[in-house]
Amino acid sequence: MSERVTLSARTRGATGKNANRRLRARGITPAVFYNAAGVNLSLQVEEAALTKLIVLAGRTTVFDLKVEGNGEATVYPCLIWDTEYYPTKNRLQHVDFYGVDLDKELKVRVPLEFTGTAKGTKLGGALEIYREHIEVYSKPTALPQKIQTDITGLDVGHSLRVADLVMPEGVRASYDDNYLVIMVVTPGGDKEGEEEAEA
Repeated sequence: MSERVTLSARTRGATGKNANRRLRARGITPAVFYNAAGVNLSLQVEEAALTKLIVLAGRTTVFDLKVEGNGEATVYPCLIWDTEYYPTKNRLQHVDFYGVDLDKELKVRVPLEFTGTAKGTKLGGALEIYREHIEVYSKPTALPQKIQTDITGLDVGHSLRVADLVMPEGVRASYDDNYLVIMVVTPGGDKEGEEEAEA
């Protein structure tokens, strides 16, 4: 998105289960904002606006959180850090916002998306996916919503490790061991690859 989306929120004084239940009955979601500088605020957000933002921004797109309270308004660049849903229905119970420093890297978990059809699967091999997410370092405005990887050239017995993944500009993978991400195993399986992935 070229311009950051703004989400409005208000401070809330009453906390606890009963107070939160009353908010949800009015279509308002309890929330908490915090950042590395130690700011910690209990908030309330319109559920409809929040749901729309989650669809639009996901977990890796920075937006502006406009917090109103005591006759003042403060804007914080934020990420959606955590969401809690009702166990039996697709409705938000609570959300955590994390205020970011736009000039500092942070570590975020992002999904992997594999594109194409591995040629090894056409020869009888089986595609084994060991990781569906990886952790990356990036400045907040450069965070990708997903890491795309073309696996068309992957043959039987061939694999990709985290160091093989092509990162977007300004993004680097976080890892100590160069672990397996995906592999085309022989029809009988690949015990060595499976054992390494489990380890």
